[in-house]
This record gives sequence, structure tokens and C-alpha cells, in this order.
Amino acid sequence: MNAKRGSAGRVVFVGAGPGQADLITLRGAERLRAADLVLFDSLADPALRAFAPQARWIDVGKRGFRGVPHGSSEPGAENTGQATINALLVKHAGEGSVVVRLKGGDPSVFGRLEEELEALAEAGIETEVVPGVTAALAAAAATQRPLTRRGSGRSVALTTAMTHDAGLVAGAGHADTEVFYMAGKQLGALGRKLAAAGWPGDVPVSVVSRAGWPDELASDHRLAGLAEAAVLHAGRPTVVVVGAGAGKITASIPSSSPARARQRVLPTP
Repeated sequence: MNAKRGSAGRVVFVGAGPGQADLITLRGAERLRAADLVLFDSLADPALRAFAPQARWIDVGKRGFRGVPHGSSEPGAENTGQATINALLVKHAGEGSVVVRLKGGDPSVFGRLEEELEALAEAGIETEVVPGVTAALAAAAATQRPLTRRGSGRSVALTTAMTHDAGLVAGAGHADTEVFYMAGKQLGALGRKLAAAGWPGDVPVSVVSRAGWPDELASDHRLAGLAEAAVLHAGRPTVVVVGAGAGKITASIPSSSPARARQRVLPTP
């Protein structure tokens, strides 16, 4: 490690982006280069290690979607508890290390950032947050479907479909475009919940899995047929876009996007 005993440590929260390493920001890459220790999530690209070969890397992933193994064995659990992560941040920064907490997507969007900031504030440790590209934006880019639309899509809501106790949550359409994270395992149930909340059965839905990766996959549906996406996207981190931002744009645009190349339209019978 580069930290000196007795020096002031700090924690930098860095958004790794939604997929491949080149989606990280320049500032995020700079902070990695200065790290003594990196605590990384399961969905962070292993190629990001090239930015910080000098650092010790510890896997603290919580997700069931493991992807490519990172080669780290500590703590190495399939699901690292939040209290353990908080304790690691406080311990190593308190010992003088520059710690990068590398989170998939953006740290401020469903990244448990609040809990980790609170633990560090209580310990009197300096922090910085470097934003990243969140999965909703990656999904919109993959399908070339803007989340906002002039005149019809003036608001966007980001919602986690899963609660702490694994309950499924679907709102009543408070925004023109609603994006649901972590809904891949319950697409059929999500469709039924949205219908019960008042969404019409013919509203467009775009489902994108592994957004930002070479094997990203997109499919089009109507809400009434959302369950059809379950097999296509099984076992993959999935984002579901409902409403104005899921609709196709009027013109047909040539694209080299992997998701566009693999896109499938699955109409409701």
C-alpha cells in the first residue's frame, strides 16, 4: 500500500458505470490510480483493475448476478453484509489508506450510499463522491430511446422494484417514463402490479439486460405481454422502461449498438 502510518485517510465513492470499463468517467479513473485499497461491487468490470494495479482489491459484492469472476477471495462472500462493508471502510481509511469504494452505475442511485456516508461521517473520515453512468441511461443509449420526449415525456422516475424484504413494488405512474431496476426475476409480476396500479395494457415497455456490455440485449413489449421477456432476459441484470421513454422514435436510425443489433420485438397477442 501507498498509505503512510499516521497519515489522513479518506474514502472516494466512484461510479464505475453500467458495464464495460471504458464507461467510467475520467475523474473516476484518476481516483482509482491514487487508491491504496478498492472495495468493489460484483458488477464492476474486472478490466478496471488496470487503472489501479498498485491497490489491494476486495470484493464486497451483494448481487446474485456475479458475471466474470474477479479473482479476489476476501471477504469473497456471495453477499457481503452492509455492516461489514461499513466496518471495512472505517477501518482502512482510519489507518490512513486512500480507499475507493467502487460501485456499479452511479453511487447515488440504489447504491446504499447513504448508509456508508453516515458510517464514515460518524467516524470523522473525509469523503468524496464521483458520479457515474447509471443503468437507466445506459439502457436508453443502447436502444436509442430518449427517456424524455418533447411534449409527452417531461418526467422520469427511477424505481427499485425490490424492497429490503424482497417485496415487489410498482407505482401508479407518477412520471411519464418510469424505469425499474432489479426487476429481471419478476417481470410477469411487475406487469401485473403495474396493470393493477392503472397502467394501460398497451403502454410500451422496453426491457434491456446487461446494458453497457457487449452482450447487452433489448426487447420491446406492451405491458400486457411483459411476462414474455422473462425467458429472454433470465439470469441477467435487467432494467425495465415503461411509458413515454420506451416508445420507438418515428424515424429508423442505423446503429452499431450491440443491443440494437440483438433487439427483438415481442408483440402482445
